[in-house]
Amino acid sequence: MSTQSNTSSGIGILGLLGVAFVVLKIIGKITWSWWWVTSPFWGPVALALAAFAFAGLCAGMLKLIRG
Repeated sequence: MSTQSNTSSGIGILGLLGVAFVVLKIIGKITWSWWWVTSPFWGPVALALAAFAFAGLCAGMLKLIRG
């Protein structure tokens, strides 16, 4: 009996987009801020942290309301 693992280890769409933005910035094709150029790398983490913060805020408010 064989066990197969279907894990994919690739760069992903956001990684490709980030690399493309960095290359375009370096060769001078875009004049965006480095914050925007690197956003595909840190953006998902920032969104996840914002979602957790929002959930914590909602939970805290519910706790205050219920007493």
